[in-house]
Amino acid sequence: MFTWVNKEQGGRNKEGDMFQTVTEGLQSLYTKKLLPLEETYLFHEFHSPALEEADFQSKPMVLLVGQYSTGKTTFIRYLLEQDFPGMRIGPEPTTDGFIAVMYNENEGVVPGNALVVDPKKPFRKLNAFGNAFLNRFICSQMPNQVLQSISIIDTPGILSGEKQRISRGYDFSEVLRWFGERVDRIILLFDAHKLDISDEFSEAIKAFRGQDDKIRVVLNKADQVDTQQLMRVYGALMWSLGKVINTPEVVRVYLGSFWAKPLQNPENRRLFEAEAQDLFRDIQGLPRNAALRKLNDLIKRARLAKVHAYIISYLKKEMPTLFGKEKKKEELIAHLPEIYQLLQREHHISPGDFPNVSKMQEQLLHYDFSKFPSFKGKLIESVDRMLSTKISGLMNMIQEEESKRPSQMVMGGAFEDSSEGPFGHGYGEGISAGADTEDWIVSRDKHRYDEIFYTLMPINGKVTGINAKKEMMNSRLPNTVLGKIWKLADCDKDGMLDDEEFALAQHLIKIKLEGFELPTVVPNHLVPPSHRKNTTADILYNNQED
Repeated sequence: MFTWVNKEQGGRNKEGDMFQTVTEGLQSLYTKKLLPLEETYLFHEFHSPALEEADFQSKPMVLLVGQYSTGKTTFIRYLLEQDFPGMRIGPEPTTDGFIAVMYNENEGVVPGNALVVDPKKPFRKLNAFGNAFLNRFICSQMPNQVLQSISIIDTPGILSGEKQRISRGYDFSEVLRWFGERVDRIILLFDAHKLDISDEFSEAIKAFRGQDDKIRVVLNKADQVDTQQLMRVYGALMWSLGKVINTPEVVRVYLGSFWAKPLQNPENRRLFEAEAQDLFRDIQGLPRNAALRKLNDLIKRARLAKVHAYIISYLKKEMPTLFGKEKKKEELIAHLPEIYQLLQREHHISPGDFPNVSKMQEQLLHYDFSKFPSFKGKLIESVDRMLSTKISGLMNMIQEEESKRPSQMVMGGAFEDSSEGPFGHGYGEGISAGADTEDWIVSRDKHRYDEIFYTLMPINGKVTGINAKKEMMNSRLPNTVLGKIWKLADCDKDGMLDDEEFALAQHLIKIKLEGFELPTVVPNHLVPPSHRKNTTADILYNNQED
Protein backbone atom coordinates (compact mmCIF):
# COMPACT_ATOMS: atom_id res chain seq x y z
CA MET A 1 0.00 0.00 0.00
CA PHE A 2 1.31 3.44 -0.95
CA THR A 3 0.26 6.31 1.27
CA TRP A 4 0.89 10.01 1.27
CA VAL A 5 0.53 10.25 5.02
CA ASN A 6 2.45 10.63 8.24
CA LYS A 7 2.18 7.53 10.41
CA GLU A 8 2.86 9.54 13.57
CA GLN A 9 -0.33 11.53 12.88
CA GLY A 10 -2.50 8.41 12.78
CA GLY A 11 -2.36 7.92 9.00
CA ARG A 12 -3.51 11.44 8.07
CA ASN A 13 -1.83 14.62 7.00
CA LYS A 14 -2.43 18.04 8.55
CA GLU A 15 -5.75 18.53 6.78
CA GLY A 16 -7.02 15.02 7.48
CA ASP A 17 -6.49 13.68 3.95
CA MET A 18 -5.37 10.09 3.45
CA PHE A 19 -4.67 8.77 -0.06
CA GLN A 20 -3.70 5.18 -0.67
CA THR A 21 -3.12 5.64 -4.41
CA VAL A 22 -2.51 8.56 -6.76
CA THR A 23 -5.86 7.95 -8.46
CA GLU A 24 -7.68 8.11 -5.13
CA GLY A 25 -5.80 11.30 -4.26
CA LEU A 26 -6.74 12.96 -7.56
CA GLN A 27 -10.41 12.07 -7.10
CA SER A 28 -10.43 13.35 -3.52
CA LEU A 29 -8.74 16.65 -4.42
CA TYR A 30 -11.13 17.21 -7.30
CA THR A 31 -14.24 16.50 -5.20
CA LYS A 32 -13.20 18.57 -2.20
CA LYS A 33 -11.25 21.45 -3.74
CA LEU A 34 -12.06 21.98 -7.41
CA LEU A 35 -15.64 20.78 -7.82
CA PRO A 36 -17.13 23.44 -5.45
CA LEU A 37 -15.50 26.18 -7.55
CA GLU A 38 -16.80 24.64 -10.79
CA GLU A 39 -20.36 24.31 -9.49
CA THR A 40 -20.45 27.85 -8.10
CA TYR A 41 -19.41 29.53 -11.34
CA LEU A 42 -21.32 27.30 -13.83
CA PHE A 43 -18.12 25.82 -15.22
CA HIS A 44 -19.91 22.66 -16.40
CA GLU A 45 -22.34 24.66 -18.54
CA PHE A 46 -19.58 26.63 -20.26
CA HIS A 47 -16.69 24.20 -20.61
CA SER A 48 -16.74 20.56 -19.52
CA PRO A 49 -19.06 18.28 -17.50
CA ALA A 50 -18.11 17.31 -13.97
CA LEU A 51 -15.69 14.41 -13.57
CA GLU A 52 -16.90 11.16 -12.03
CA GLU A 53 -15.21 8.21 -10.35
CA ALA A 54 -14.99 6.29 -13.64
CA ASP A 55 -13.00 9.17 -15.18
CA PHE A 56 -10.27 8.64 -12.59
CA GLN A 57 -10.41 4.83 -12.50
CA SER A 58 -10.58 4.14 -16.25
CA LYS A 59 -7.75 2.61 -18.27
CA PRO A 60 -5.73 4.80 -20.66
CA MET A 61 -7.64 5.48 -23.88
CA VAL A 62 -6.40 5.99 -27.44
CA LEU A 63 -8.57 8.03 -29.85
CA LEU A 64 -8.23 7.45 -33.61
CA VAL A 65 -9.32 10.27 -35.92
CA GLY A 66 -9.02 10.54 -39.70
CA GLN A 67 -10.79 10.80 -43.01
CA TYR A 68 -12.63 7.80 -44.40
CA SER A 69 -10.57 4.89 -45.75
CA THR A 70 -7.33 5.97 -44.04
CA GLY A 71 -7.20 2.67 -42.16
CA LYS A 72 -8.46 3.56 -38.65
CA THR A 73 -10.41 0.34 -38.10
CA THR A 74 -7.69 -1.69 -39.81
CA PHE A 75 -5.15 -0.07 -37.47
CA ILE A 76 -7.12 -1.32 -34.45
CA ARG A 77 -7.36 -4.77 -36.05
CA TYR A 78 -3.57 -4.66 -36.57
CA LEU A 79 -2.92 -3.83 -32.89
CA LEU A 80 -5.32 -6.45 -31.52
CA GLU A 81 -4.46 -9.09 -34.14
CA GLN A 82 -8.10 -10.18 -34.22
CA ASP A 83 -11.50 -8.88 -35.33
CA PHE A 84 -13.67 -7.07 -32.81
CA PRO A 85 -17.49 -7.03 -32.59
CA GLY A 86 -19.07 -4.33 -34.77
CA MET A 87 -16.00 -4.02 -37.02
CA ARG A 88 -16.55 -3.12 -40.67
CA ILE A 89 -13.71 -2.45 -43.13
CA GLY A 90 -13.99 -1.22 -46.70
CA PRO A 91 -12.85 1.48 -49.16
CA GLU A 92 -16.10 3.41 -48.64
CA PRO A 93 -17.05 5.20 -45.36
CA THR A 94 -17.95 2.08 -43.34
CA THR A 95 -17.62 3.21 -39.71
CA ASP A 96 -20.57 5.61 -39.30
CA GLY A 97 -20.34 5.93 -35.52
CA PHE A 98 -18.08 5.88 -32.49
CA ILE A 99 -16.88 2.47 -31.26
CA ALA A 100 -15.23 2.10 -27.85
CA VAL A 101 -13.19 -1.11 -27.99
CA MET A 102 -12.76 -2.31 -24.39
CA TYR A 103 -11.85 -5.43 -22.43
CA ASN A 104 -14.44 -7.87 -21.15
CA GLU A 105 -14.40 -11.61 -20.59
CA ASN A 106 -17.62 -11.92 -22.60
CA GLU A 107 -17.54 -10.82 -26.22
CA GLY A 108 -20.40 -8.58 -27.35
CA VAL A 109 -21.70 -5.11 -28.16
CA VAL A 110 -23.27 -2.63 -25.73
CA PRO A 111 -25.46 0.11 -27.35
CA GLY A 112 -24.87 3.76 -26.52
CA ASN A 113 -28.03 4.36 -24.49
CA ALA A 114 -27.13 1.48 -22.16
CA LEU A 115 -23.48 2.54 -22.07
CA VAL A 116 -24.11 6.05 -20.72
CA VAL A 117 -25.98 4.73 -17.66
CA ASP A 118 -23.20 2.34 -16.64
CA PRO A 119 -21.38 3.96 -13.67
CA LYS A 120 -18.30 1.78 -14.30
CA LYS A 121 -17.73 3.26 -17.75
CA PRO A 122 -16.35 6.81 -18.24
CA PHE A 123 -19.05 7.76 -20.78
CA ARG A 124 -22.00 8.88 -18.62
CA LYS A 125 -21.66 12.57 -19.55
CA LEU A 126 -22.02 11.77 -23.26
CA ASN A 127 -25.75 11.56 -22.55
CA ALA A 128 -25.85 15.34 -23.13
CA PHE A 129 -25.33 14.85 -26.90
CA GLY A 130 -28.72 13.18 -27.27
CA ASN A 131 -30.09 10.18 -29.12
CA ALA A 132 -28.68 11.25 -32.48
CA PHE A 133 -25.22 10.56 -31.09
CA LEU A 134 -26.05 7.68 -28.76
CA ASN A 135 -27.63 5.72 -31.63
CA ARG A 136 -24.22 5.88 -33.33
CA PHE A 137 -22.16 4.99 -30.27
CA ILE A 138 -21.43 1.42 -29.18
CA CYS A 139 -18.97 -0.36 -26.92
CA SER A 140 -17.29 -3.40 -28.47
CA GLN A 141 -16.20 -5.75 -25.67
CA MET A 142 -13.88 -8.73 -26.07
CA PRO A 143 -11.21 -10.70 -24.19
CA ASN A 144 -7.91 -9.44 -25.62
CA GLN A 145 -4.58 -8.95 -23.83
CA VAL A 146 -3.99 -5.52 -25.40
CA LEU A 147 -7.33 -4.27 -24.04
CA GLN A 148 -6.36 -5.28 -20.51
CA SER A 149 -4.07 -2.24 -20.48
CA ILE A 150 -5.73 0.30 -22.83
CA SER A 151 -9.06 1.06 -24.50
CA ILE A 152 -9.32 2.25 -28.11
CA ILE A 153 -11.92 4.66 -29.53
CA ASP A 154 -12.72 4.35 -33.24
CA THR A 155 -14.43 7.36 -34.87
CA PRO A 156 -16.49 7.90 -38.04
CA GLY A 157 -14.56 8.60 -41.21
CA ILE A 158 -14.44 12.36 -41.78
CA LEU A 159 -15.90 13.60 -45.06
CA SER A 160 -15.53 16.94 -46.84
CA GLY A 161 -18.09 19.70 -47.10
CA GLU A 162 -20.58 21.37 -44.78
CA LYS A 163 -23.47 19.04 -45.67
CA GLN A 164 -21.94 16.00 -43.96
CA ARG A 165 -21.42 17.88 -40.70
CA ILE A 166 -25.05 19.01 -40.54
CA SER A 167 -26.44 15.60 -41.50
CA ARG A 168 -24.78 13.87 -38.53
CA GLY A 169 -27.49 15.21 -36.22
CA TYR A 170 -25.06 16.02 -33.41
CA ASP A 171 -22.08 18.32 -32.87
CA PHE A 172 -19.23 16.14 -34.12
CA SER A 173 -16.49 18.57 -33.08
CA GLU A 174 -17.86 18.88 -29.54
CA VAL A 175 -17.94 15.10 -29.16
CA LEU A 176 -14.32 14.94 -30.28
CA ARG A 177 -13.42 17.73 -27.85
CA TRP A 178 -15.08 15.74 -25.03
CA PHE A 179 -13.04 12.66 -25.89
CA GLY A 180 -9.87 14.71 -26.42
CA GLU A 181 -10.01 16.00 -22.84
CA ARG A 182 -10.24 12.47 -21.43
CA VAL A 183 -8.07 10.26 -23.62
CA ASP A 184 -4.33 9.71 -23.17
CA ARG A 185 -3.35 9.70 -26.83
CA ILE A 186 -4.91 11.19 -29.99
CA ILE A 187 -3.75 9.59 -33.23
CA LEU A 188 -4.54 11.43 -36.49
CA LEU A 189 -4.37 9.02 -39.44
CA PHE A 190 -3.61 10.10 -43.00
CA ASP A 191 -3.51 8.12 -46.22
CA ALA A 192 -0.53 8.64 -48.52
CA HIS A 193 -3.08 9.40 -51.28
CA LYS A 194 -5.42 11.57 -49.14
CA LEU A 195 -3.47 14.46 -47.67
CA ASP A 196 -6.12 17.16 -48.06
CA ILE A 197 -7.56 18.40 -44.78
CA SER A 198 -11.27 19.03 -45.31
CA ASP A 199 -13.31 21.66 -43.47
CA GLU A 200 -14.69 19.11 -41.03
CA PHE A 201 -11.27 17.56 -40.44
CA SER A 202 -9.86 21.02 -39.77
CA GLU A 203 -12.64 21.68 -37.23
CA ALA A 204 -11.97 18.30 -35.66
CA ILE A 205 -8.28 19.08 -35.19
CA LYS A 206 -9.12 22.51 -33.77
CA ALA A 207 -11.38 20.75 -31.24
CA PHE A 208 -8.20 19.34 -29.69
CA ARG A 209 -6.91 22.81 -28.83
CA GLY A 210 -4.98 22.58 -25.57
CA GLN A 211 -4.32 18.85 -26.03
CA ASP A 212 -1.31 19.24 -28.32
CA ASP A 213 0.90 17.04 -26.13
CA LYS A 214 -1.44 14.08 -26.74
CA ILE A 215 -1.46 14.30 -30.56
CA ARG A 216 0.50 11.92 -32.78
CA VAL A 217 0.21 11.69 -36.57
CA VAL A 218 0.40 8.46 -38.58
CA LEU A 219 0.97 8.51 -42.34
CA ASN A 220 -0.56 5.15 -43.19
CA LYS A 221 -0.26 3.12 -46.41
CA ALA A 222 3.19 4.67 -46.99
CA ASP A 223 4.29 1.49 -48.80
CA GLN A 224 2.03 2.38 -51.73
CA VAL A 225 4.47 5.07 -52.93
CA ASP A 226 8.18 4.84 -53.74
CA THR A 227 10.92 6.70 -51.85
CA GLN A 228 10.88 9.82 -54.02
CA GLN A 229 7.10 10.14 -53.82
CA LEU A 230 7.18 9.46 -50.08
CA MET A 231 9.47 12.47 -49.55
CA ARG A 232 7.01 14.68 -51.45
CA VAL A 233 4.02 13.21 -49.58
CA TYR A 234 5.71 13.80 -46.22
CA GLY A 235 6.50 17.42 -47.11
CA ALA A 236 2.94 18.04 -48.31
CA LEU A 237 1.54 16.55 -45.11
CA MET A 238 3.71 18.75 -42.89
CA TRP A 239 2.63 21.80 -44.90
CA SER A 240 -1.05 20.90 -44.49
CA LEU A 241 -0.69 20.24 -40.76
CA GLY A 242 1.13 23.53 -40.24
CA LYS A 243 -2.04 25.40 -41.28
CA VAL A 244 -4.32 23.77 -38.69
CA ILE A 245 -2.05 22.83 -35.76
CA ASN A 246 -0.87 26.16 -34.42
CA THR A 247 2.16 25.11 -32.40
CA PRO A 248 5.81 26.19 -32.80
CA GLU A 249 6.95 22.56 -32.46
CA VAL A 250 6.85 20.14 -35.38
CA VAL A 251 4.30 17.40 -34.73
CA ARG A 252 5.66 13.83 -34.67
CA VAL A 253 4.69 11.89 -37.81
CA TYR A 254 5.05 8.10 -37.96
CA LEU A 255 5.42 6.51 -41.41
CA GLY A 256 4.31 2.96 -42.10
CA SER A 257 1.80 0.47 -43.37
CA PHE A 258 -0.23 -0.78 -40.44
CA TRP A 259 -1.87 -3.94 -41.68
CA ALA A 260 -0.78 -7.58 -41.96
CA LYS A 261 -0.28 -7.68 -45.74
CA PRO A 262 2.85 -7.68 -47.96
CA LEU A 263 4.49 -4.31 -48.59
CA GLN A 264 3.89 -3.01 -52.10
CA ASN A 265 7.22 -1.13 -52.09
CA PRO A 266 9.63 -2.96 -49.76
CA GLU A 267 12.52 -0.54 -50.38
CA ASN A 268 11.62 1.38 -47.18
CA ARG A 269 11.06 -1.72 -45.07
CA ARG A 270 13.69 -0.82 -42.45
CA LEU A 271 12.26 2.69 -42.09
CA PHE A 272 8.71 1.37 -41.61
CA GLU A 273 9.89 -1.16 -39.01
CA ALA A 274 11.75 1.51 -37.03
CA GLU A 275 8.76 3.87 -37.18
CA ALA A 276 6.37 1.12 -36.05
CA GLN A 277 8.62 0.31 -33.10
CA ASP A 278 8.71 3.99 -32.08
CA LEU A 279 4.90 4.21 -32.25
CA PHE A 280 4.46 0.96 -30.30
CA ARG A 281 6.82 2.18 -27.57
CA ASP A 282 4.82 5.39 -27.32
CA ILE A 283 1.54 3.49 -26.90
CA GLN A 284 3.08 0.88 -24.60
CA GLY A 285 4.12 3.59 -22.14
CA LEU A 286 0.58 4.92 -21.68
CA PRO A 287 -0.33 2.74 -18.65
CA ARG A 288 2.89 3.74 -16.91
CA ASN A 289 2.18 7.44 -17.48
CA ALA A 290 -1.60 7.30 -16.91
CA ALA A 291 -1.50 8.79 -13.38
CA LEU A 292 0.81 11.58 -14.52
CA ARG A 293 -1.51 12.38 -17.45
CA LYS A 294 -4.55 12.55 -15.17
CA LEU A 295 -2.63 14.81 -12.81
CA ASN A 296 -1.65 17.08 -15.69
CA ASP A 297 -5.25 17.24 -16.96
CA LEU A 298 -6.49 18.09 -13.47
CA ILE A 299 -4.01 20.98 -13.25
CA LYS A 300 -5.13 22.32 -16.65
CA ARG A 301 -8.76 22.02 -15.59
CA ALA A 302 -8.08 23.84 -12.32
CA ARG A 303 -6.34 26.73 -14.09
CA LEU A 304 -9.24 27.08 -16.54
CA ALA A 305 -11.78 26.93 -13.69
CA LYS A 306 -9.96 29.75 -11.86
CA VAL A 307 -9.93 31.94 -14.96
CA HIS A 308 -13.61 31.20 -15.57
CA ALA A 309 -14.43 32.23 -12.00
CA TYR A 310 -12.60 35.54 -12.47
CA ILE A 311 -14.51 36.22 -15.72
CA ILE A 312 -17.97 35.40 -14.31
CA SER A 313 -17.44 37.35 -11.07
CA TYR A 314 -16.15 40.38 -13.03
CA LEU A 315 -19.21 40.38 -15.30
CA LYS A 316 -21.44 40.21 -12.20
CA LYS A 317 -19.62 43.12 -10.57
CA GLU A 318 -20.01 45.35 -13.64
CA MET A 319 -23.76 44.86 -13.96
CA PRO A 320 -26.03 47.77 -12.85
CA THR A 321 -28.44 47.21 -9.97
CA LEU A 322 -31.72 48.31 -11.59
CA PHE A 323 -31.78 49.78 -15.11
CA GLY A 324 -29.84 49.23 -18.35
CA LYS A 325 -28.96 45.59 -17.75
CA GLU A 326 -29.39 44.45 -21.36
CA LYS A 327 -27.38 47.34 -22.77
CA LYS A 328 -24.59 46.76 -20.25
CA LYS A 329 -24.60 43.04 -21.09
CA GLU A 330 -24.13 43.77 -24.79
CA GLU A 331 -21.34 46.19 -23.96
CA LEU A 332 -19.52 43.69 -21.75
CA ILE A 333 -19.75 40.93 -24.35
CA ALA A 334 -18.42 43.24 -27.06
CA HIS A 335 -15.49 44.27 -24.85
CA LEU A 336 -14.68 40.74 -23.63
CA PRO A 337 -11.16 40.79 -25.24
CA GLU A 338 -10.35 43.93 -23.22
CA ILE A 339 -11.74 42.26 -20.08
CA TYR A 340 -9.42 39.33 -20.71
CA GLN A 341 -6.43 41.70 -20.84
CA LEU A 342 -7.57 43.48 -17.68
CA LEU A 343 -7.85 40.20 -15.75
CA GLN A 344 -4.47 39.07 -17.08
CA ARG A 345 -2.78 42.11 -15.59
CA GLU A 346 -4.78 42.15 -12.35
CA HIS A 347 -4.33 38.48 -11.44
CA HIS A 348 -1.05 37.75 -13.31
CA ILE A 349 -2.62 35.08 -15.54
CA SER A 350 -1.06 33.75 -18.73
CA PRO A 351 -3.05 34.54 -21.92
CA GLY A 352 -2.98 30.82 -22.80
CA ASP A 353 -5.13 29.98 -19.75
CA PHE A 354 -8.15 31.92 -21.06
CA PRO A 355 -10.94 30.19 -23.02
CA ASN A 356 -11.60 31.03 -26.66
CA VAL A 357 -13.02 34.55 -26.70
CA SER A 358 -15.40 34.06 -29.67
CA LYS A 359 -16.93 30.92 -28.21
CA MET A 360 -17.25 32.57 -24.80
CA GLN A 361 -19.06 35.55 -26.35
CA GLU A 362 -21.58 33.21 -28.03
CA GLN A 363 -22.26 31.35 -24.79
CA LEU A 364 -22.68 34.49 -22.69
CA LEU A 365 -25.56 35.67 -24.89
CA HIS A 366 -27.85 33.12 -23.23
CA TYR A 367 -27.21 34.14 -19.61
CA ASP A 368 -28.45 36.85 -17.24
CA PHE A 369 -25.27 38.44 -15.85
CA SER A 370 -27.09 39.81 -12.82
CA LYS A 371 -27.72 36.21 -11.64
CA PHE A 372 -24.03 35.29 -11.83
CA PRO A 373 -22.33 34.63 -8.47
CA SER A 374 -20.06 37.31 -7.04
CA PHE A 375 -16.38 36.81 -6.27
CA LYS A 376 -15.70 34.23 -3.53
CA GLY A 377 -12.05 34.42 -2.53
CA LYS A 378 -12.08 31.33 -0.31
CA LEU A 379 -12.92 29.03 -3.22
CA ILE A 380 -10.06 30.47 -5.27
CA GLU A 381 -7.67 30.19 -2.31
CA SER A 382 -8.64 26.55 -1.79
CA VAL A 383 -7.77 25.73 -5.40
CA ASP A 384 -4.51 27.71 -5.12
CA ARG A 385 -3.49 25.68 -2.06
CA MET A 386 -4.32 22.49 -3.92
CA LEU A 387 -2.08 23.50 -6.82
CA SER A 388 0.79 24.71 -4.63
CA THR A 389 0.95 21.99 -1.95
CA LYS A 390 -1.29 18.97 -2.57
CA ILE A 391 -0.22 18.45 -6.18
CA SER A 392 3.45 18.25 -5.19
CA GLY A 393 2.53 15.52 -2.69
CA LEU A 394 0.85 13.52 -5.43
CA MET A 395 3.92 13.92 -7.62
CA ASN A 396 5.97 12.26 -4.88
CA MET A 397 3.39 9.48 -4.69
CA ILE A 398 3.69 8.83 -8.43
CA GLN A 399 7.45 8.33 -8.10
CA GLU A 400 6.93 6.11 -5.05
CA GLU A 401 4.36 3.92 -6.82
CA GLU A 402 6.54 3.55 -9.90
CA SER A 403 9.51 2.45 -7.79
CA LYS A 404 7.55 -0.15 -5.83
CA ARG A 405 5.49 -1.85 -8.50
CA PRO A 406 6.50 -3.58 -11.74
CA SER A 407 6.53 -1.47 -14.87
CA GLN A 408 3.13 -1.41 -16.59
CA MET A 409 3.22 -1.84 -20.35
CA VAL A 410 0.78 -2.81 -23.07
CA MET A 411 1.32 -6.46 -23.95
CA GLY A 412 -0.16 -8.92 -26.45
CA GLY A 413 -1.28 -8.46 -30.06
CA ALA A 414 1.14 -6.46 -32.18
CA PHE A 415 2.98 -5.45 -28.99
CA GLU A 416 4.11 -9.02 -28.32
CA ASP A 417 7.89 -8.98 -27.96
CA SER A 418 9.51 -10.57 -31.02
CA SER A 419 12.95 -9.05 -30.46
CA GLU A 420 14.43 -12.40 -29.41
CA GLY A 421 13.66 -14.15 -32.69
CA PRO A 422 15.11 -13.68 -36.17
CA PHE A 423 12.31 -11.27 -37.11
CA GLY A 424 13.01 -8.84 -34.29
CA HIS A 425 13.81 -5.29 -35.29
CA GLY A 426 17.50 -5.02 -36.17
CA TYR A 427 18.18 -8.76 -35.93
CA GLY A 428 21.23 -9.72 -38.02
CA GLU A 429 22.02 -6.07 -38.79
CA GLY A 430 24.61 -3.66 -37.54
CA ILE A 431 26.28 -4.77 -34.34
CA SER A 432 24.23 -8.00 -34.15
CA ALA A 433 25.36 -9.22 -37.58
CA GLY A 434 27.30 -12.46 -37.23
CA ALA A 435 25.93 -13.30 -33.79
CA ASP A 436 24.56 -16.65 -34.98
CA THR A 437 27.53 -17.71 -37.15
CA GLU A 438 30.51 -19.82 -36.10
CA ASP A 439 33.14 -17.76 -37.91
CA TRP A 440 34.31 -14.30 -36.88
CA ILE A 441 32.30 -12.00 -39.19
CA VAL A 442 35.15 -9.45 -39.34
CA SER A 443 37.33 -12.08 -41.02
CA ARG A 444 35.23 -11.81 -44.18
CA ASP A 445 36.76 -8.40 -44.92
CA LYS A 446 39.99 -8.83 -42.96
CA HIS A 447 42.13 -9.27 -46.10
CA ARG A 448 41.23 -5.71 -47.10
CA TYR A 449 41.84 -4.38 -43.61
CA ASP A 450 45.23 -6.18 -43.49
CA GLU A 451 46.37 -4.37 -46.65
CA ILE A 452 45.70 -1.05 -44.92
CA PHE A 453 47.22 -2.29 -41.63
CA TYR A 454 50.61 -3.11 -43.15
CA THR A 455 50.85 0.28 -44.86
CA LEU A 456 50.77 1.90 -41.39
CA MET A 457 54.25 0.55 -40.48
CA PRO A 458 53.38 -1.75 -37.58
CA ILE A 459 56.02 -2.29 -34.90
CA ASN A 460 56.17 -5.82 -33.45
CA GLY A 461 52.85 -6.54 -35.13
CA LYS A 462 51.04 -3.48 -33.78
CA VAL A 463 50.27 0.04 -35.03
CA THR A 464 50.52 3.07 -32.78
CA GLY A 465 47.64 5.37 -31.99
CA ILE A 466 49.12 8.16 -34.15
CA ASN A 467 49.32 5.99 -37.27
CA ALA A 468 45.91 4.41 -36.69
CA LYS A 469 44.35 7.83 -36.15
CA LYS A 470 45.38 9.03 -39.61
CA GLU A 471 43.58 6.12 -41.25
CA MET A 472 40.50 6.24 -39.00
CA MET A 473 40.09 9.98 -39.67
CA ASN A 474 39.46 9.16 -43.35
CA SER A 475 35.98 7.99 -42.30
CA ARG A 476 35.09 11.63 -41.47
CA LEU A 477 33.35 10.50 -38.30
CA PRO A 478 33.53 12.90 -35.32
CA ASN A 479 36.43 12.50 -32.90
CA THR A 480 34.03 11.51 -30.11
CA VAL A 481 32.79 8.56 -32.18
CA LEU A 482 36.28 7.54 -33.29
CA GLY A 483 37.46 7.73 -29.70
CA LYS A 484 34.73 5.32 -28.64
CA ILE A 485 35.63 2.97 -31.51
CA TRP A 486 39.28 3.05 -30.42
CA LYS A 487 38.35 2.08 -26.85
CA LEU A 488 36.17 -0.78 -28.07
CA ALA A 489 38.81 -2.10 -30.51
CA ASP A 490 41.75 -1.89 -28.08
CA CYS A 491 40.83 -5.17 -26.37
CA ASP A 492 44.03 -5.51 -24.30
CA LYS A 493 44.11 -1.78 -23.42
CA ASP A 494 47.79 -1.37 -24.37
CA GLY A 495 47.25 1.79 -26.43
CA MET A 496 48.08 -0.01 -29.71
CA LEU A 497 46.20 -2.18 -32.21
CA ASP A 498 47.27 -5.52 -33.63
CA ASP A 499 45.91 -6.71 -36.99
CA GLU A 500 42.75 -8.23 -35.48
CA GLU A 501 42.04 -5.19 -33.29
CA PHE A 502 42.58 -2.91 -36.28
CA ALA A 503 40.19 -5.03 -38.36
CA LEU A 504 37.62 -4.75 -35.56
CA ALA A 505 38.03 -0.95 -35.53
CA GLN A 506 37.44 -0.82 -39.28
CA HIS A 507 34.37 -3.06 -38.89
CA LEU A 508 32.91 -0.76 -36.21
CA ILE A 509 33.54 2.25 -38.46
CA LYS A 510 31.65 0.48 -41.26
CA ILE A 511 28.72 -0.23 -38.90
CA LYS A 512 28.54 3.41 -37.85
CA LEU A 513 28.71 4.68 -41.44
CA GLU A 514 25.78 2.40 -42.33
CA GLY A 515 23.65 4.21 -39.76
CA PHE A 516 23.72 1.74 -36.86
CA GLU A 517 24.58 2.52 -33.26
CA LEU A 518 27.74 1.39 -31.50
CA PRO A 519 27.61 -0.90 -28.47
CA THR A 520 28.80 0.10 -25.01
CA VAL A 521 30.92 -3.08 -24.82
CA VAL A 522 32.14 -5.37 -27.58
CA PRO A 523 29.69 -8.30 -27.92
CA ASN A 524 31.23 -11.77 -27.64
CA HIS A 525 30.83 -12.59 -31.33
CA LEU A 526 32.92 -9.55 -32.34
CA VAL A 527 35.80 -10.10 -29.92
CA PRO A 528 38.93 -11.01 -32.00
CA PRO A 529 39.72 -14.74 -31.72
CA SER A 530 43.21 -14.14 -30.27
CA HIS A 531 41.70 -11.98 -27.51
CA ARG A 532 38.91 -14.31 -26.47
CA LYS A 533 39.10 -15.82 -23.01
CA ASN A 534 39.75 -19.56 -23.07
CA THR A 535 37.23 -20.75 -20.51
CA THR A 536 38.29 -24.40 -20.89
CA ALA A 537 41.92 -23.58 -20.07
CA ASP A 538 40.80 -21.50 -17.09
CA ILE A 539 38.77 -24.40 -15.69
CA LEU A 540 41.72 -26.78 -16.07
CA TYR A 541 44.08 -24.27 -14.47
CA ASN A 542 41.74 -23.70 -11.51
CA ASN A 543 41.37 -27.47 -10.99
CA GLN A 544 45.17 -27.85 -10.94
CA GLU A 545 45.47 -25.06 -8.36
CA ASP A 546 42.92 -26.81 -6.17
